[in-house]
Amino acid sequence: MKKISILGCGWLGLPLAISLLQKGNLISGSTTSENKIPMLHNAGITPFLICLSEDKFEGEMNSFLNNSEILIIDIPPKLRGNATEHFVGKIQNLIPFIENSSVKKVLFVSSTSVYADNNTPVKEDTIPNPDTESGKQLLEAEQLLQSNEKFETAVIRFGGLIGADRHPIKFLSGKTDIENPEAPINLIHLDDCIGIIEKIIQQGQNDNFNWNETFNAVAPFHPTRKEYYTQKAIELNLALPHFNENKPSIGKLISCEKVEHILGYSFSKSKL
Repeated sequence: MKKISILGCGWLGLPLAISLLQKGNLISGSTTSENKIPMLHNAGITPFLICLSEDKFEGEMNSFLNNSEILIIDIPPKLRGNATEHFVGKIQNLIPFIENSSVKKVLFVSSTSVYADNNTPVKEDTIPNPDTESGKQLLEAEQLLQSNEKFETAVIRFGGLIGADRHPIKFLSGKTDIENPEAPINLIHLDDCIGIIEKIIQQGQNDNFNWNETFNAVAPFHPTRKEYYTQKAIELNLALPHFNENKPSIGKLISCEKVEHILGYSFSKSKL
């Protein structure tokens, strides 16, 4: 049994917390919504209302981290629309609390957006060159955490997240002039996100496991965007997306070999 704190019990964090509970762990979970506190409590999660920003925090952060061995950080940058934030500052504000806690292992949920779209295969030793603000801030946050000598940090760079209630085709359906039809998809199902995180926690109990690792996590399934989303629209009886064939496609193909070989993980949703 381990005590694990999950900062951010949202789309991924909440089902992850429930899965870890079912495996006998003690879970503290944070939310920024007071309305979610009873739901977390009823699920068996010790709930905390925590609001973290670049210059302040609200909530009982020390109690949230108290006696935890592992902290999972699952708070994606909010960089769309008008409600943008300085995500790196947020992580800088968090780090002193980790340093002064019982936490020795951190698992940071990042994204494959840290890699540029330049039509090259991507592995973990590929030098990141993000071309979005979100990717730039995630990369800087990764470096801040992994360079800290007070704790060790494993980084998971997830591809596009999908699940029963979340799929890009619902956004793309019926749209026209969609770019990059020949670029490969790099998606991962919620079930495998949870499975990979749990595999790292499991493997992390071995003395020879290097916790300060980075893992790219996408399903080993890379049809083109046009092929995949057209077929998915047909399967779900949605309006077909229409792609712009006049411009060259740019993208990247993310390898998941390290997850499969180093962690020994087998994808449960390899065909999406």
